[in-house]
Amino acid sequence: MRTIFTISVLILLALNVFPQGIEITDYLKKIESGKIDEVKEKLPELKSKYPDDPSVLFLDGILTENGKVSLKLYSTVVNSYPDSKYADAAAYRIYSYYYATDQFDDAATWLNRLKKDYPTSPYIKIAEKNVPPVEQKKINRINKENEQKLKAKYTIQAGAFSSKENAETLKNQFINAGYSSEIKEKEVAGTLFNIVCVGKFNTMEEAKKFLQQINSEYSLDGRVVNNN
Repeated sequence: MRTIFTISVLILLALNVFPQGIEITDYLKKIESGKIDEVKEKLPELKSKYPDDPSVLFLDGILTENGKVSLKLYSTVVNSYPDSKYADAAAYRIYSYYYATDQFDDAATWLNRLKKDYPTSPYIKIAEKNVPPVEQKKINRINKENEQKLKAKYTIQAGAFSSKENAETLKNQFINAGYSSEIKEKEVAGTLFNIVCVGKFNTMEEAKKFLQQINSEYSLDGRVVNNN
């Protein structure tokens, strides 16, 4: 997972003084240097000692490999501790997740919130520099859909993971069950997401019917997306 760039920004920001959150700069430095497992070993102790600390919640979000679980942790940081030192970073990561999973309206909402609530945040420039504007991404997607005449128009987006291993595990579960599945990689501002898709459908009705089945069978929260 390519997160060194954004982790470096986090370390620099940690030099500022904020009213909420314990110091986690050393843990961020270890993640940057590749000592992720060492930080993971310390995380349970931190969570036990500081269960509601926004910095610990943010660190948990970084280390959590399931995108949706990370999303909830980041949302708690932003909504419950808006003045904490990593609140803007959490908002940025929520934006990145939605952008990577093609949920452009949600991505635009969070980018606008980042600009409004944290106007001096360096993550604003990172987002604008490393990815095209959300509206342009919509246009690019529409143009691509118009250019390609795909037989299978829809698929199910079953999950988004920062861990390729976790994505492969879910994909193989689908394949072993007889379903077609693939992983699509999307990089957003230095963070690589592994998007697991399952099934291919010609109509929205077919896709929605399969969505209900797959969500129930695997306890997922998938959604129908265009197969592009």
